[in-house]
Amino acid sequence: MLDLQLFAIAPLFMPVRIGAAMNAKVVIIEDDEDIANLISMYLKRDGIETVVAHSGESGLESFREGDVDLVVLDINLPGMDGYEVLQAIKKERDVPVVMVTARQEDEDAILGFGMGADDYVAKPFSPKVLAARIRTHLSRVRKAAGEEDGITRGSPGGHLMEFGPYQLDSRTYSLLKNGEKLTMSPREIDLLIHLARHPGEPQSQETLYRTVWERQYGDISTVAVHIQRIRKKIEEDSARPRWIKTFHGRGYYLDPEGTE
Repeated sequence: MLDLQLFAIAPLFMPVRIGAAMNAKVVIIEDDEDIANLISMYLKRDGIETVVAHSGESGLESFREGDVDLVVLDINLPGMDGYEVLQAIKKERDVPVVMVTARQEDEDAILGFGMGADDYVAKPFSPKVLAARIRTHLSRVRKAAGEEDGITRGSPGGHLMEFGPYQLDSRTYSLLKNGEKLTMSPREIDLLIHLARHPGEPQSQETLYRTVWERQYGDISTVAVHIQRIRKKIEEDSARPRWIKTFHGRGYYLDPEGTE
C-alpha cells in the first residue's frame, strides 16, 4: 500500500540497490507531486533518468523533447486526461506506457489497453513493485532495439519462427511480413512468441497472463485486448482470423498453416 509518509523517510534507512544502470529516460505524468517524486526516486535508484510533469499538456511537451523510453501516465489529470495523452503519444511513437489510476473499474483498464497502454497499475500501489514492472518493460524495449544483429534463417537457438508470409524473431523482437517489418509493441511480440512456440496448442487466458505477463492475479482481460490488437495487424479479416485462432472454452492458438 502506498504510504507517502513512510516512503518519504525511507532513503534514510534503506541502502541504495547496486546494479547496472538502465540508461533509460522515463517521463512521469502525475498531478500528485508526492507520488510523482516518489516514483522518480525509486527509478533514479536504478540509474534511470526521470522527467516529472504535473499535467497532460506539459507531459506531452516533455515526451516530444525526444529520447523517451517509457511513460508513466496518470489517468486523472487536469486539462487533458490520461486517455487523451495516451492517444497523442501512441500516434507519434510506440513507446511503452504504464497507466496509473485511483479508479478500480475494469472498464478503465480495458479502455486503456484498447488505446495501446502496455500496463495498468491501480492506486494504492507499492512503488517498489511499480519500479520493477517499469524495468521489465525497459528491458523488452532494449531487446526490441537490438535489431542490428539481423535475422539469420536457421541460426542456433531456434529464434526464428515462420508462419505464412510472417517471420517472427525472438532475438530481435521483430515481426516481418514478406520482408517488411511490422510495428509491434514488445508485449505483442512476447505474446506471439509464446503462441508460436506452442503451435496448434490452445492457451487459456489464465495461462497466457501467468506466462507472458508473469502475473498470478489481476485483470486477465488484457490478454483478449492484445490478441485483438495482434489480429488487426496480421489478419486480413480480424473477425475471421487465419493465424491467431480461438478454441472456444480452451483459449487461443497459432495455426501455422493458416487454414480457413
